[in-house]
Amino acid sequence: MNPEDDSRFRQYWEAYHRLNAREGVTPEMAKSTVRRSNTTIAALMVHLGDADGMLCGLVGRFEGHLEHVQEVIGPRAGQQVYATLNALMLPKHTLFVTDAYVNENPSAEELADIAQMAARAVRYFGLEPRVAFLSHSTYGSSKRPSALKMRKARDLFVARMPDVPADGEMHGDAAFDEELRNNLMPDSTLEGSANVLVLPNLDSANILFNVLKMTGGQGVTVGPILLGGGAAAHILTPSATVRRVLNMTALTVAHATQLELAKAPSTGSR
Repeated sequence: MNPEDDSRFRQYWEAYHRLNAREGVTPEMAKSTVRRSNTTIAALMVHLGDADGMLCGLVGRFEGHLEHVQEVIGPRAGQQVYATLNALMLPKHTLFVTDAYVNENPSAEELADIAQMAARAVRYFGLEPRVAFLSHSTYGSSKRPSALKMRKARDLFVARMPDVPADGEMHGDAAFDEELRNNLMPDSTLEGSANVLVLPNLDSANILFNVLKMTGGQGVTVGPILLGGGAAAHILTPSATVRRVLNMTALTVAHATQLELAKAPSTGSR
C-alpha cells in the first residue's frame, strides 16, 4: 500500500477516522496519520482484510507501535490486557519470559491474565506450559506488597487453569530445582522445571530476558510475541536480527492460520 499513490487511500483514512473519531481524531488528522505511519497502514490492511498479519517495530519505540495497533486492531474479544512473551531456546532450557515490554507494574489480576495467555501461546509451540510466578520471596518469606501480588496472581491463575502446573511466589532458582521446591513446600503444584516465567513488573522481565539472551549460550530468541491482540500483529525491536525477523514472520503466519481455523466452526469455512 503506497500512501502517496494508492486507490485505497481514501478507504484507509476513512476507516481510521471511523475507528478513532470519538478519540478526537479529525478527518485531516486521519489523512496525515495514514500518510506517515507505516504501522497504522499495516494495521488497517489487517483490519480491512487486505493482509492476514503484520510485523513492525524495527524503527521507533515499542509503545508507539503498540498504540497504533491498539487504535486500529484492538484487543481480542473478551481480552482486557495486552502483554508480550519472549521465547529463548537455550542449550539446556526452552524458556518463555513475560512481560518485558507492555505493562510497567501489572496487578495480580493482570498477571493472571498474562500467564493465562502465555500458557496458551506455549501450547502453540507444541510444549506443555509449567508456570513459575517469580519474586524476591519464596512461599511467604516476605510480606512485601510485590510478593503478596505474585502469590495472589498464582492463586488466580491456578483457579482458571487447574490443568497447568504452576506455583509461586518463588525465587528464580526454585523455579528450576524441584528438590529445593519440595523441601520448602512439599505440596508444590509445579512439577519439574518451569518453562514459563512470570515476572512482577516490566523492569524485572526486561532485565531477565536480556541477561539470558546474552549469557545463555548459543540460543535462539523469538519475540516479542504480542499477546491479547485481535489479529496476528507483532512488534519487533530495533535490535532484532534477520534471523529473529524470519522466525517472527513464520510465527505470524502460524498465528494468522490459527485465528482463521478458530473461526471455521462458526463460518463453515475450512
